[in-house]
Amino acid sequence: MKILKWIDAHLEELLLVLISSVMVSVIFVQVIMRIFGNSLSWSEELGRYCFIWLIYLGISYGVKKQRHIKVDVVLMLLKNKARIALNILANLLFLTFALFVVYYGKDIAVKLLEYGQQSPALHIPMGLVYMATPIGFGLTALRLIQNIIQEFLALLNRGRYRVASEYERLQEDSQQKVQGE
Repeated sequence: MKILKWIDAHLEELLLVLISSVMVSVIFVQVIMRIFGNSLSWSEELGRYCFIWLIYLGISYGVKKQRHIKVDVVLMLLKNKARIALNILANLLFLTFALFVVYYGKDIAVKLLEYGQQSPALHIPMGLVYMATPIGFGLTALRLIQNIIQEFLALLNRGRYRVASEYERLQEDSQQKVQGE
């Protein structure tokens, strides 16, 4: 059970760090190789595919940390329970979109795997690259469901959940930095 809680808390962070490390290392090696007059034929391709995976996993991480892009104007006008209700509505809409992307993204990736299309330099199946979309949005859907459950519990006074605008979060962050100095 401890392992599952750790995975739930750190899965995206772990994957983002690993993939970022691979991407930066490969691009760094490519730059060094070019300085010495050589070049790796596959490094730019691997860097690009790592970046694609970073984007889709980053969406899930943003949802988990409640830092995804949103319009805060209406949120700033509302109080606690109304904020939570609006956030539930927004998350339900986002969840619908995420499930749509998972469904159709999986179809595209599976078709590419069936066709056997491979990348030019690395010769990896392109379906694996395209799997970033349904996997990333699948994780996003999971995080949205977790958030919606917490929000419903807070709405029913059975849990704590705080919906803050980006402006409020920035103020809190700056206050914490001042107190830490």
